[in-house]
Amino acid sequence: MTDTRTRADWENLLATLTPQGRHFIDGRLTDAISGETFSRPRPMDGKPGTALARGRAADIDRAVASARKAFDGAVWRGKEPLERKTIMLRWAALIRAHGEELALLETLDVGKPVTASLGVDVRLCADGIQFYAEMIDKLYDEIAPTGPKARALVRKVPLGVVGAITPWNYPMIIDAWKLGPAIAAGNSVVLKPAEQSSLTAIRLAELGFEAGLPAGVLNVVTGHGEEAGKPLALHMDVDMIAFTGSTEVGKLIMTYAAQSNVKRVALELGGKSPLVVFADADLDAAASAVAWGCFYNSGETCHASTRLVVERSVQEALIEKIRAVTAREITLGHPLDPAAQIGALIEEGHMEKVLSMIAAGENEGAKRAFGAERVMAETGGYYVSPGVFVDMTNDMSLARQEIFGPVLAAIPFDTEEEALSIANDTIYGLAGAVFTRDMDRAHRMSEAIHAGTVWINTYDMSNFATPFGGFKQSGFGRDRSVHAIDKYCDYKTIWQQFG
Repeated sequence: MTDTRTRADWENLLATLTPQGRHFIDGRLTDAISGETFSRPRPMDGKPGTALARGRAADIDRAVASARKAFDGAVWRGKEPLERKTIMLRWAALIRAHGEELALLETLDVGKPVTASLGVDVRLCADGIQFYAEMIDKLYDEIAPTGPKARALVRKVPLGVVGAITPWNYPMIIDAWKLGPAIAAGNSVVLKPAEQSSLTAIRLAELGFEAGLPAGVLNVVTGHGEEAGKPLALHMDVDMIAFTGSTEVGKLIMTYAAQSNVKRVALELGGKSPLVVFADADLDAAASAVAWGCFYNSGETCHASTRLVVERSVQEALIEKIRAVTAREITLGHPLDPAAQIGALIEEGHMEKVLSMIAAGENEGAKRAFGAERVMAETGGYYVSPGVFVDMTNDMSLARQEIFGPVLAAIPFDTEEEALSIANDTIYGLAGAVFTRDMDRAHRMSEAIHAGTVWINTYDMSNFATPFGGFKQSGFGRDRSVHAIDKYCDYKTIWQQFG
């Protein structure tokens, strides 16, 4: 059924909400121990946002103690698998039932269009919790081969207390990527959302408790990274940190793990993904993939296709097609406007960073084809139009640095070998793609591009059955799929000798 709601309808619904900004610890909402709060302007219009509890080390201590008590008491992992599955399925159903509320909270925090928050983020969050719920009663232990006088049971057991630190670009989706497998495996979790995007994390925890998650199984502490995220990563009673964010912070997380208790670490970090287009490709399909792959979510996507590696003879024609797709389909607008396909950047400081990187690129000789300018400044929000730079070389800053904005770098090539060299000439390895009608070449290139996911003649297509993660400085460990369960478990051997 077509959604016919107008901007006024969404604004009226927003006016009925009272966003919650307190921690969720041990099954209840609570203020920071210090009593401090913080807030930030709304990306869509710069107006004051919700006051949030300012978590510090003492709040992390309290949340970890609650999680440890729940784990040691086996209030969750001790339940029958079918009961845990039923509770998590009920949680997924509650997420869907509260979809409009969650979508508006997400849009308030991060400035993406509410239609995207509802149709993509809420949907995939619920789907993720459901996917891992369905796995709970389908996980088997093993019997190892032994002689007739012994039996060796190999059990997959939960780690204990998991600290999850999640980013602001897709908060609900990535929260589900962490919470789903960690909780399905039997762990307790302390979630520290990005300080820019805490509202949906708090509400997800409330809904999980309402669904039947015992107190302490899922705790949320809001606050700044240095004040709450760092103490969580350094905590001696946390068994694992699952982190999604920048490569720079990911390296700090590894340091904190080493400085504390050698806790497990799983990292999904930055990207500068190449989309390689050969002259024989379907240029209309490539143009659509490039535009949506780079500009969706205002470019605030870790695996965005921000490097277009294009055969020189078709660069000009392809850029014109990208311009047309962008103008026709990727409407930039106020996040509560149903016509908007992309909205605001996350905050003023990030917008200024994106604009400064664009200016630096132009100083290096990058040639602007269109866009990449601040727009809608009169709204008070933080908007940058989708833009493309052409005739670039791969050593320019716009081609090497993760901008996290709607900026595409087009780099021409002349041979297949040159295309592959450019594609792999990056510290990152999160994703990539190749467009060609030559399937031998497509498979050659897809095998040779060093990235965790490589698409052929499409971009950003996936489901929960496929693992997601990177090579090189894009991190290690995988979200999504059955394989994500493994990182939240350990293997325990129980050997019995007879006679």
